[in-house]
Amino acid sequence: MLKTDLRRAALARRRALPEEEVTRRSDELRRQLFRHFPVAEWQWLHLFLPIPHHKEPDTWPIVIEIWGEDLPVQLAVPVVQPDGQTLRHYHLTPDTQLLDNKWGIPEPVKAPEVLPTQLDAVLIPLLAFDEQGHRVGYGKGFYDRFLAECRPDTLRIGLSLEPPVPRIVDAWDGDVRLHACITPEKVWRF
Repeated sequence: MLKTDLRRAALARRRALPEEEVTRRSDELRRQLFRHFPVAEWQWLHLFLPIPHHKEPDTWPIVIEIWGEDLPVQLAVPVVQPDGQTLRHYHLTPDTQLLDNKWGIPEPVKAPEVLPTQLDAVLIPLLAFDEQGHRVGYGKGFYDRFLAECRPDTLRIGLSLEPPVPRIVDAWDGDVRLHACITPEKVWRF
């Protein structure tokens, strides 16, 4: 399928999901992450904070487990910059004040900046992915530009509420592929 068709179909399916189902699937994503990845061994984990009205995977249970278990991993979250094209990344702690931006994304206020080269793993929001590790997001290229700034050994892990499609036909070399993608049912590795 083409990215535009996948994006449209995935958004429609996601909008149709009951909140309880998003919560259930998000909790399964959390379980899969901690079961299959060495989270406690990472120094820095980058994750997105969900936009609730878009029914994105809820990453707050991951944050709460890390903080509740007092794991040594530090958390970083993205902030869209005024140019509307780039992201900067900030340390998220239990004391970090958050304010919603114009898209409803919670962003840290007055938090220390974290450089992409510091990150050991990045949890990536997406709408769809294929069996080769290509992904479809909202189409703005934020994560392609950001992931290109990370170290080559930084793990790129997608979080998907749905299983993959066989192939995204218009994937291209500029698309940064995933190393793995977590679905509620299993972990896909590429």
